[in-house]
Amino acid sequence: MTPNIAFCSLAGVQAGHFTSRVEFELLGQKFTIRSGAAPEYVRELIDYIEGKVQEVGGAGIADPIKRLGLAALVITDELFRVRAEQARAAGDVNARVDTLLKLLAEVTPPPAKSP
Repeated sequence: MTPNIAFCSLAGVQAGHFTSRVEFELLGQKFTIRSGAAPEYVRELIDYIEGKVQEVGGAGIADPIKRLGLAALVITDELFRVRAEQARAAGDVNARVDTLLKLLAEVTPPPAKSP
């Protein structure tokens, strides 16, 4: 039996509005994914997961669940690191904007009083 998994892209597709169907095999299991994302994008995700599974386990870990679990941990670590970097960069931008606003306030003459 092939698992049928509904997958909705984060690209603004309404839940339940699936426009493509992608079949693939991962660690000996066959899957069918219905998705609002382009099939090429879904295949890119699958290729990424397969690469991580090979990277973390290779042939050294026979249990596919362990290999997939380690790959999930690595991918989650990547996600968290990117989020932290984005938050740091956003903080840097906010600090720079605040500094510029203060400098502008210092050099801008006060508004003229209306008669």
